[in-house]
Parts: sequence; structure tokens; C-alpha cells
Amino acid sequence: MAMLTTVRLGAPRLDPGALAGTASAAQAMARLPHRQPLHAHRVKRGFDIVGATGLILLFGPLMLVVAWLVAKDGGPAVFGHRRVGADGRSFTCLKFRSMVIDANDALDRLLAEDEEARAEWAATRKLRNDPRITGVGRFLRRSSLDELPQLFNVLRGEMSLVGPRPIVDDEVAFYHACFPFYVQCRPGLTGLWQVSGRSDVDYVRRVQLDTAYVVGWNFWSDIAIMLRTVRVMVKGSGAY
Repeated sequence: MAMLTTVRLGAPRLDPGALAGTASAAQAMARLPHRQPLHAHRVKRGFDIVGATGLILLFGPLMLVVAWLVAKDGGPAVFGHRRVGADGRSFTCLKFRSMVIDANDALDRLLAEDEEARAEWAATRKLRNDPRITGVGRFLRRSSLDELPQLFNVLRGEMSLVGPRPIVDDEVAFYHACFPFYVQCRPGLTGLWQVSGRSDVDYVRRVQLDTAYVVGWNFWSDIAIMLRTVRVMVKGSGAY
């Protein structure tokens, strides 16, 4: 477990066996360099408020244009999905709609008929060739513009600019003993996972990255992740 206390941004792959049991996870939690949950850290919260306000002012006109383009098919421009937040509290995560209106039904039909897609969904909770995504939605996902409404989640104190990827209830089981690390902080608009391959990263590695972020957090790591996010958005790699 000593390895976990030295994790920093860009650290090598963590050993999943090191977090195999609840006791080992509890020991790692006790050794965290920050003694309070990250969601209670005033500097991090202050950075979120100032940063989200500035980004809303900067991207406000673009968000209006995107909302108009998305709503042209008659559906809502923004949709909310229930996600797990700090301390395990549920909240409505906002996004520009990137899928067809009957997306849930389309997914159920695909998974019932396509064994390969069913296996991919079980492993990653994503589909590389997702038939539910609209033409506009594909561009929004590749550029990450679909997540701009989450800036309002940040202002409301439900999310942070930087943190673990927000998960749904069904994904909690994937975290096993690492779940206490996830709920230490607010989910992030961006994070270590997003700048380390995004959807090209398997779920085990994603859990490791979320855990590494919490264990090795400092203010400057958030700044570094924000800067790296710009490069990832321009390249569009790992987004689908």
C-alpha cells in the first residue's frame, strides 16, 4: 500500500491487487495526504466557482448555437441523467443531447440482437459504433462540447472542474473497494481518465486513474489536467 501514497499525476499503472480488499482500501484512505474529503476543500471549490463562471461567459454564445443545432430534430437540446456524486449522493448530470430521441429503446434492441456489441457494452459501458448517436452528436462527443452544460453542475456544487468521471448506479460495482475514493470528491467535467485515453481505456484502468487522482491530488495537478484537456479536445482522440 505504500505505493498508493506516492501516486502523482501521470503515475504508472496501479496494481489492482493492492486494492483488492476493503481493509487495504481503508488503510490507503487513512494515509491520504489531505485529511478532509476533496469535496470539502475550499481552494478546490473556489477554483471551481471562478473557473466555471469564466467558462460560461466565454462559451455562452457557442452553447446557444449548439442548443439550436441539437434541438432541430424536435427533441430537447439538453438532457439530465442521474449520476453518483460526492458522498454517494445522486444528482442530475447535464449534457447536450447527442443521441436520438428513443435512445434507450435503440440500445435495448441492439444489445438483444448483437452479441459483440453486448460484450463491448458489458466491458466498457460504451460502444465504438453506437447507432444511437446523431450526426451532430458525434461531432459534439468528439470535441467534448456535449459536456459544456455541466458547467452549471459545477456552479451548483454537484460537480468539479476536475475529478473522477461521473458514474451511474450500475457502475458502482466496477469500483469494488475503490468506491470510497470515488466519493471523496465531486465528479469532474474533466479528469485524469479524460486526458489518458478516454474511451480507449478499459474500465479497470479507469478505476485506477480515478483512485490515483484522489490519492495524489494537489491544486497544481488540477491545473495540469485542465491544460491537457485542451489538447485532448483538439485531437478528439478516444472519444466516441
